[in-house]
This record gives sequence, structure tokens and C-alpha cells, in this order.
Amino acid sequence: MLDRINIDIFKAINNFAGRSIFLDKFGIILAQYLFIVFILFLIYLWFNDHKRKEIALFSGYTAIIGILSNYLITLFYFHPRPFMDKIGTVLVKHAPDTSFPSDHTTFMLSIAFMLLYFKKTRNAGIVFVFLGILGGIARVFCGLHFPLDVAGSILVAFISSYIIFISKNKLQGFNHFIINMYYKVMKRSQIKRRM
Repeated sequence: MLDRINIDIFKAINNFAGRSIFLDKFGIILAQYLFIVFILFLIYLWFNDHKRKEIALFSGYTAIIGILSNYLITLFYFHPRPFMDKIGTVLVKHAPDTSFPSDHTTFMLSIAFMLLYFKKTRNAGIVFVFLGILGGIARVFCGLHFPLDVAGSILVAFISSYIIFISKNKLQGFNHFIINMYYKVMKRSQIKRRM
């Protein structure tokens, strides 16, 4: 029953693939490269104040936990990608590995959910949650994932962000170490430039 619904929703989204060159290219860009926007935003946060540097680090930890969680899931559960079952239209070449959950979507939403926890980045977090889900839908549109792969990624990302959020006080010391090391390196490079 669930598998049938999963395939039906996949077909409803993927059915638009291959009909418009513009839509296909837009879908491919979202599916393949949208995650770069998330990385650039973390870089932007890093070059701001101390608090935003910490948020960037927390978001990075969350993304790592999310991707590691996906890896652990794939060790115990294999689900073929749509094209492996000859379902739908494929717009992007991909290795015939397990589709559940989507690494791209997990990465993006792990960062987005983490941003929601902090007042300084909450508005950005809302935008990035929308973008992350859009990126997940684009992966379905391109024939790389089923909708349940994206749903699984949402759950993994949420749990990963929650784990980091409730552990944030324990991670403060590690954050301060990384940030202080960064300032020391920057200070040394400035001294060398003056010499």
C-alpha cells in the first residue's frame, strides 16, 4: 500500500520531466547544486560575529551527523532508485546504489533545521527549510529518488539537528577551541603580511 502511494506520488512529480528544456535544466540545477547555497551561507555566518560562527559550527555538526546517519541506514536497508526498477524519466546520471534516504536532502535540511533553533538565523532557517524541501522534490523530479526517500531525509535531518541542539552546551568548549584557533591563524597571517 505504502509502496504504491510512494510510486504514484513519484510518477505525479517525475511525469513533468522531459517536457520542457527550461524546467528540466532548472530541476537539474536544484537537484545537483542547490546544496552549495547552504555551504555558502555557513561561510557567510562564519565571517560574522562569534555567535554566528557557533551557529555555523553547530550546523556543520548537524550535517555530519545527518550524513553519517544515512550511511548507517544504508548498511541495514537497501531500496533501489526509481531508474533501477525502470520507473520514470531520469535527467541525471547516478550510480545504482540505495536511494533511501537522500543524502542531498539530509545535508540541506540538517543545516536548515539547525538554523531554526537560533533567533539570529530563524528567518534564514525558514527560507532554507523551504529550499531544502524544494531540493528534495527536485531529486524526485529528476528521477533519482522516491518521495519517501525525501521524507526519510526530513526525519533524519530533524533528529540530527535536535541531537546537536540538546548537546550544544557540551559542544561549547570545542566550538571555542576551533574559533580561537581560527583567530590565532588569522593573527599570525596578518603579522607575516606586515613583515
